[in-house]
Amino acid sequence: MKFFVQVFILLGLIPSAAAKWDPQALDETVTSALDTFHTPGMSVSVVHQNQLIYAKGFGLADIAKQQAVNENTYFRLASTSKAFTAAALAVLVDQEKLDWHDLVIDHLPHFRMQDDYATRHFTIEDLLTHKSGLVSGAGDSMIWPEPSGFSREEVVSNLRFLTPRDQFRQSYAYSNVLYITAGEIVEKVSGKHFEDFVDQYVFKPLGMQCYAGDMPKTALNKSAMSYGHNDSKGIYPIPRNAIQGAALMSAAAGGMVCSASEMSKWVNALLHDANINDELSHSDETNEQPVSSQKLPFSSKQLDKMWQPHTILSVSDTDTEWDSTYFRNYGLGWRVSNYEGYKHISHTGTLSGYQAFVALIPELELGVIVLNNGSNYGARGAVMQSILKMFIDTEQKNWVAEYVAFQDERKQALLARGDDTPKALTKGTLSNEQVVGIYRDQWFGDFIITEEVTSKKRHKLRITSSRMANLRGTLSAFQDASYKIEWDNKNAASDAFMHFELDVKRNVIAAKLHPFTTKILSSHEWRDMHFERVE
Repeated sequence: MKFFVQVFILLGLIPSAAAKWDPQALDETVTSALDTFHTPGMSVSVVHQNQLIYAKGFGLADIAKQQAVNENTYFRLASTSKAFTAAALAVLVDQEKLDWHDLVIDHLPHFRMQDDYATRHFTIEDLLTHKSGLVSGAGDSMIWPEPSGFSREEVVSNLRFLTPRDQFRQSYAYSNVLYITAGEIVEKVSGKHFEDFVDQYVFKPLGMQCYAGDMPKTALNKSAMSYGHNDSKGIYPIPRNAIQGAALMSAAAGGMVCSASEMSKWVNALLHDANINDELSHSDETNEQPVSSQKLPFSSKQLDKMWQPHTILSVSDTDTEWDSTYFRNYGLGWRVSNYEGYKHISHTGTLSGYQAFVALIPELELGVIVLNNGSNYGARGAVMQSILKMFIDTEQKNWVAEYVAFQDERKQALLARGDDTPKALTKGTLSNEQVVGIYRDQWFGDFIITEEVTSKKRHKLRITSSRMANLRGTLSAFQDASYKIEWDNKNAASDAFMHFELDVKRNVIAAKLHPFTTKILSSHEWRDMHFERVE
């Protein structure tokens, strides 16, 4: 069967099944969200009842070049990439080359968790469900700030050094490193590079011009620059996260690239399961241009597996108030919840300079893609809520205003907790000569501390990571044997303490890092590192 549809937003038509669907109101919401949340550009696609009813870009992909966003602008997908990693594994399951319950160690012999029981029982399914026992974000310091100096094989090998907080399979804690491990499974079982497998067995069958690996120049030229914002600098570029056209080590966890129009093919195929083999066309203002929409490259059985609840997630009061949500779960590369009485499948993606949001309500045959090149989640959230509520018989709110109020409430709550900026109570007791040297962690590598003389004849300490190119900064005495690290790239990493350890002769023998705060944190990016001084 074949079908042809129009892009209704461009023709001014309204699908009969969604009486509240208002493209003009959506245009106004997107424009307001970009301005309010300091986001340069956004691309949005909406699929409804086999039809691509909206595909449009707003704002700028590149401020310096004054390059506009359209529906074909490429953005980094961040964690919405995880669904494609799950899809790649599903293809291999259908090919009977692996099973979801296969042990990871049987495919990757160098895989080790710190907990022996977890190592022996960790399945491929476990890699995708975020209940490893590790703290949320454990091992992310091997991935970000990019470019990473670690290989995927090293990420897998270094899992053994990450200290668990909970028992294996006990509770939810988000993990990027285990999705990278899942990508290594795909590579080992298929005999193909992970990026090549996704491009060939997931994107290509769906007719999607998206990229897990290297991009052609034609696509690269249509990519959006990444941006952040603060009150002092305004909107500023984040070149380290910009789309460069090359495959990233983080591809399986969050490094893939696509456009809203191409993602509509993915959403359309998901909504219609494995039985669709139709053509999806969309029109511009002058003529129709058919865009193919193929069936999913994996079976209906595997889709059911991905959309089953596997891990219980918390539900906030805001979730319940806004969306009547009473349960949330994680599937395999997807979040599953109830939303105004409907099953809601979604995932967000967050990377400094890019925000993504993909949501589906299968019962309504509705799928929405929101991609932008800013760093405030309010923009994607307000637009997504506005669209979904248009298709549900519920009162529409000003979702931009709702997110402004929500963020302000959170900010006020944070301020009410008091200032947690450390203040020195005594002077530093170490000399530059005592501190200068190489400090080595067994899995993260070296921090090198050197003394430099400035043009004003002042002596300052510099610290550099041997593995992560964007971890460079200035080290200054704080108090006693504690120093403050101020990273050159504030967007890449937050300021940190470096606490030096001394022997009885007051020789510096080691150091540990901690976020620069008065709070005693048990979970942070430096928790599993101990840097011993190297002669």
